[in-house]
Amino acid sequence: MTSSIFDQIRTLASDLFAIPPSQIDNASSPETIESWDSVQHLNLVLALEEKFHLQLMPEEIEQMKTIGDVVKLVEGKLQTAPS
Repeated sequence: MTSSIFDQIRTLASDLFAIPPSQIDNASSPETIESWDSVQHLNLVLALEEKFHLQLMPEEIEQMKTIGDVVKLVEGKLQTAPS
């Protein structure tokens, strides 16, 4: 992988939330991104599952409060995924 997980997630979030990637950092959340509502949260989950070939559990989805949380979650899932 050439780009970091953060960069990939930031690009994905940028497309979903229709904002420039430069406006997204680890602290970005539904409170700081106006277009991040419950529907877009589910779209983010689906996009993450498709992009990284993983399955997120409901309790994991609830933990996704910031972009930083999302990055940690995906990194953790990728490290424990069978290769």
